[in-house]
Amino acid sequence: MTASGGNELRFLYFSGLVSLLMSGSAFADAGQVAIGPVPQWVTASDPMPVPAGAGGAAFLRRQDVLVHLDEQGPQDYMGYRVRILQPNALELGNIAITWNPAAGAPVVHAIRIYREGEVIDVLKTANFEVLRREDQLEAARLDGMLTAVLRVGDLRVGDELEVSYTTRIKDPTLGNLDSGSLFVGASPSPGRYHIGLSWDEGAKPNLKMTPDMTLLAQTSERAVDFRLDNPRPANPPKDAPLRFQWQRIVEFSDFADWTTVSQRMAPLFAETARLSANSPLKQEARRIMAANPTPMGRASAALKLVQQNVRYVYVGLDRGNLTPAGADETWQRRYGDCKAKTVLLLALLGEMGIEAEPVLVNNNGFDDGLDQRLPGPRMFDHVLVRARIGGVAYWLDGTLPAVAGPGTEPAVPYRWVLPLSAKGSALEHIPWHQAKRPDLVSTTEIDARQGFVQPAHVVSTMVLRGIKGLQQQMQFAPVPPDQLLNAFRQNLVGGQWQTVEDVQWHYDEAAQASVLTVTGTWKIDWEDDGKGARSLALPGGGFSPPDRRGRASDQNQDLPYYNPPSYNCYATTVRLPLDTRSRQWSSKPGYDVHMFGQNYYRAFALRDGAIRMIRGFRVEQTEIDAATARKDNDRIAGFDNSLGYIFFNSQGQATPIPAAPNVPATYDIDWTADNVPCLSVAALEKNG
Repeated sequence: MTASGGNELRFLYFSGLVSLLMSGSAFADAGQVAIGPVPQWVTASDPMPVPAGAGGAAFLRRQDVLVHLDEQGPQDYMGYRVRILQPNALELGNIAITWNPAAGAPVVHAIRIYREGEVIDVLKTANFEVLRREDQLEAARLDGMLTAVLRVGDLRVGDELEVSYTTRIKDPTLGNLDSGSLFVGASPSPGRYHIGLSWDEGAKPNLKMTPDMTLLAQTSERAVDFRLDNPRPANPPKDAPLRFQWQRIVEFSDFADWTTVSQRMAPLFAETARLSANSPLKQEARRIMAANPTPMGRASAALKLVQQNVRYVYVGLDRGNLTPAGADETWQRRYGDCKAKTVLLLALLGEMGIEAEPVLVNNNGFDDGLDQRLPGPRMFDHVLVRARIGGVAYWLDGTLPAVAGPGTEPAVPYRWVLPLSAKGSALEHIPWHQAKRPDLVSTTEIDARQGFVQPAHVVSTMVLRGIKGLQQQMQFAPVPPDQLLNAFRQNLVGGQWQTVEDVQWHYDEAAQASVLTVTGTWKIDWEDDGKGARSLALPGGGFSPPDRRGRASDQNQDLPYYNPPSYNCYATTVRLPLDTRSRQWSSKPGYDVHMFGQNYYRAFALRDGAIRMIRGFRVEQTEIDAATARKDNDRIAGFDNSLGYIFFNSQGQATPIPAAPNVPATYDIDWTADNVPCLSVAALEKNG
């Protein structure tokens, strides 16, 4: 969760519940806001004087974000006092507190206005209104959170608003093990900031700080505090991998290691995957086995059953945040989150004798450097299944569309994952490999055989893989063909497209690709170069020069630079006007350039009355060292960023189009195949 009085200082906390016992009155009051004193463990900051000529909408005189660990779990204190300087800061009077009622009610300590020596107690005349908050219902999320809102009346420019409250954070699945982090944002507004962690005797967690926080730490026997006045912006090193961008962060954890996390989480999935004696899932497993003689066929069928017959709904109600729903329960209600779908799939595979395990992963790409973090289960945001079939590991994700079957690689390029096992498993690194096939293939066939003036018949095809391909599948699958055709006509005609005659879409499960083909006519914009000469820039034929890699002088110059994984391919074929000859045509040069860990490739060929062009780009290294970056910076000036021009001259060309090897026409090969020639022969032979 995130709790903050503004955007300047944030607190991110992950926790488990120490005690499951709560009194009846606590349950009754959990849906209301309580009023009470500040806890004894809180030491609030003294307000910082407002400087003369303070700018901005408001000045933060103090903000305290404090966490305390006791036998009942963690508590989160938030307190701030802010001077209103401009009218647009009056919205700070709209106070909202969000909490999980399973953890107990929040306790508000004070809401006051300071005005010209007068102190106004807002709580004497205003009350909180409690709302049931399912603000992400459209995204299929049920989290059970409550929100209390209070609108401070008669708040004026020049007033100071003070707010303080405490909430308890509990998850009833991890026993007495807690983990979390506190951090100061990268660009805080001027003011006084205080973050801190304290604990009861015997509850001290493991601590880890970034170097900038180590310098600020004020440590005592049962607490660590960090105080900052007017903190400077913390600029992460430009273009560095994510693990180098952790700044002003304090981690804490009760887990000894990642094996302990694995061992603690594993029983949650093992217990909920057990089927009752009369479970209908046993019959489903028998049906799948009868229809599919091989383990792979059975695993695929079980996965598709979970994907198709159980809709995805995130469930975080009460014990649902980390504890999965049972397999029988999920099958009965036919909805569940990633945990529920994983449990259901584990139950089916177990019933069929297929070895499988749950694996925690991070879908947001924040797992770079996870091995350097303190262990905690909420460093992950997703769970899926890894099954072993014929000695090979396959990844199965029940939350993906039913066209996504078992794969030897997960759909998301994870860096670190955590298998869950009864004996405990260590954090596991997933090595990155450069892509064997493009994520995107875009082919364009331009039939200009009727001449330069007549519209050209065009067939444009896009082959999209990975998560983007699955997203397109989810977007297009429900749309009837006539509606799809009409939508493309409405959006395309009037631009380059003169007509859209047909739109065909399908998802190729064997190729794991979404395939979209649009057919129609273009008005080709041949450029008149004078004296009977013409030219045309082929779609997808050029590259922008790569960006120079460098950092500000106050940043570490020796850190590596990051390249997001990518592999794309553009293939264009132009069927030439029938009244022209091959010797009248030429093109821009091709090239095969390797810079900044990336391969830039372009090639042309002229054969059978058609010019063929392929332009490919692939990341060969996701990280390049600083020395290589500096060397390649000097090469940028020589980079050929010309568009993929072809040229016609009625008098003939001095330099014909070179016959580059392995440059097929768009209609020569299946572009959904694994071995499409989107890079040079040498690059494909060297790197695969």
